[in-house]
Amino acid sequence: MTGADWAVITEELDALGCALTPRLLTPEQCRELSGRYERTEAFRTTVDMARHRFGSGTYRYFTHDLPPLVAALRAALYPPLLTVARDWSARLGRPAPWPDDLDAWLARCHEAGQDRSAQILLRYETGDWNALHRDVFGELVFPLQVVIGLDAYGTDYTGGEFLLVEQRARAQSRGTAVPLPQGHGLVFTTRDRPVRSRRGWSAGAVRHGVSTLRSGRRHALGLVFHDAS
Repeated sequence: MTGADWAVITEELDALGCALTPRLLTPEQCRELSGRYERTEAFRTTVDMARHRFGSGTYRYFTHDLPPLVAALRAALYPPLLTVARDWSARLGRPAPWPDDLDAWLARCHEAGQDRSAQILLRYETGDWNALHRDVFGELVFPLQVVIGLDAYGTDYTGGEFLLVEQRARAQSRGTAVPLPQGHGLVFTTRDRPVRSRRGWSAGAVRHGVSTLRSGRRHALGLVFHDAS
C-alpha cells in the first residue's frame, strides 16, 4: 500500500461510503489474475448469477489456498482498513471485535462456523450486471471490503460501473457510480456506514452492485475480510 493517502481515502469513505486507491496491480499482474478464471481447480465453487437471480454473469470463490498475490494484497489492506473500521464502530457505539492480526480474526470466523473462503474472481460479459446486495455471509462481519479492476475500463469493456446505493433516513436513496480503473482498488462499506444526524451518529444502510456491461468482458477481484458460513 505504498503511496496510498489513507487520510484522503478515509475522508471519501466518510463522505460517500467508497473510495478509490492508487494502483495496486500492474497490467501484467491483472492479466495473470484474470487468466486464473479458467483454472477451475483454484476455486471452491462457481456461481451463475442469473440462476440465483443475482443479475447476470458468473463469479468464482477461491479456495483458502489463495494465489500469493491475492493473499499479500489482503494482508496489506487489513491494517489501514482496521483503523477505519474501529473508528466507525466507535461512532456507532458498536463493539469492534477485530484483532490487530488478520489471521487471528479469520480464526475467530472459523471458530464461529464461518470457515469458507469469501475471496472472489468475477467475470461479466456484454449485457451482464450485478444486482444490489451486501456481502455479509454470517454473524461476524468486517465493515469494509475492496474490489480491484482487472481489465481496462473504456478499452477492454464499456459500462459495468461499480454502483453504491445508500438509504438515507427520511430521504430518498443516494446512488454513486464509479468506473473502476485497471489495477486500482475501490474500498467500500460492506453493509452500512456512520452518518451524522441531529441525535449524533446513525447507521446508513448501503448496498452495492454493477451496472450493465455494454461491451467487452470485465474481470474483478473481490477481497472480503471475513469468511463465509
